[in-house]
Amino acid sequence: MRKQVHRWYSPHLGQEMPLAVYGYYGKPLLMFPTAAADFEEYERFLVMDVLEDFINAGIVKIYSIDSINRQSWMNDKLHPAQRASRQAQYDRYIRYEVAPFIEHDCNFHGIGIATTGASFGAFHAANTALKHPDIFDTMIAMSGSYDIRGYCDGFHNDDVYFNNPMEYLKHLSDDYYLPLLRHRSKLYITTGQGAYEAPERSRDLAGLLRSKGIPCTLDMWGHDIDHDWPTWRSMLKIYIPRLFSEYGPS
Repeated sequence: MRKQVHRWYSPHLGQEMPLAVYGYYGKPLLMFPTAAADFEEYERFLVMDVLEDFINAGIVKIYSIDSINRQSWMNDKLHPAQRASRQAQYDRYIRYEVAPFIEHDCNFHGIGIATTGASFGAFHAANTALKHPDIFDTMIAMSGSYDIRGYCDGFHNDDVYFNNPMEYLKHLSDDYYLPLLRHRSKLYITTGQGAYEAPERSRDLAGLLRSKGIPCTLDMWGHDIDHDWPTWRSMLKIYIPRLFSEYGPS
C-alpha cells in the first residue's frame, strides 16, 4: 500500500499541517481523527490494514489529516469565542487548502470528495460535508455528536452558529446548497448502541436532515456495539465498498 506524507504551512491556521495519503487512485476520502489525535491515528488503530484491499484496488484513496481540537473545543483555558474562531479557521483550512490539494492530487477538479470520522471526527466530517456540498458529496459519520453548543459555556456568535450542524441546518433555505444536499449528497450516519455510545445524537441529526427533505441513511448497530475502534473498522469495511462501488476494477 502506497503512503505519502505531505506538509505545508497553513496561512489559515498559522502553523504547519501534515496530511497522509494512502493509495494511488479511487474515490477521495478525507478522514478526520478522533478527539485531539493526529493524522496517523487511523493507521495506528489498524484502519488502513482493514481497508488495504480497497485502497490497492483503487476503490478509495484516503487523505488523513490532523485535528486542531486541542486549540479549539477541547481547550477549556480559551474563551469560547476563541475556540469557535479557531474552528472557523480550521473550516477554511479544509475548504481552501485541503480540498484543492485533494483535487490537484487526483487531477480532477470537482471530483467530489467524501468525508468520514469517528467520535469527535464525525462532527468534523459532518460539518464539512454539510457546509460544503458543492465540494464534498459523501459523508460517513460514525458515533458522533453534532451539536457543538455544549463546548461553548453558553456563549454564542456566528462562528458557533455556522459550525454547528444542528443549528444552521434547521434554518437552511438556500437555493444553491439545499438542492445539492437533497439531490447530490450521500449521507450515512451510523452508531452503535453499546458502551459509551450516544445513539440519540445520530437520530437527532438524521431527523433534522429528513425534516429539510435531505435524504440520509441512519444505521443503528446493536446494543453490543461499543464506542471503540473495532466498531469503526467494521463500519468502514462495510460502507466504503457500498458507497464507492463505481470505483476500482470494472
